[in-house]
Amino acid sequence: MIRLTSPQNKTIAKNRKALHDYFIEETFEAGIELTGTEVRSLREGGGQLTDAYVLVRNGELWLLGLHIKPYSHGNRANADPDRRRRLLMHKRQIRYLGEQVQQAGLALVPLSLYFSPNSLVKVELALARGKKNYDKRHSLAARDSRREVDRALKERRQAE
Repeated sequence: MIRLTSPQNKTIAKNRKALHDYFIEETFEAGIELTGTEVRSLREGGGQLTDAYVLVRNGELWLLGLHIKPYSHGNRANADPDRRRRLLMHKRQIRYLGEQVQQAGLALVPLSLYFSPNSLVKVELALARGKKNYDKRHSLAARDSRREVDRALKERRQAE
């Protein structure tokens, strides 16, 4: 799994629930079409990706469920906080994602929202396969066992 968000990118919001609910197959980077007050609000830290999802409609990608709070110094120029927003990608990539969603039964899930090094707002998308309840229990058990091993190694290092 490749992570596009790097230390040079300033993360605005992450979708931690997505990593719990889905197996991540592939990740992509997409631009997002925003108004000026929305970008200013994101600079203030006003974005929430928790229940967001992506749809492919008429050869375009749409991000729904992203909440960007209204800009504190904005006026009537503030856009609706929960409006759908268009994602910007090459047509070939959009076609590929649409085929994967239809044929392979995968979902398009936004993983994070961040500022790129040249101050553009980007979205990290993932082609993901949904987890069943037993998969989630397995993931939790693996994480707990990893924590116990790390704790034991730490205690052992401190004893030496």
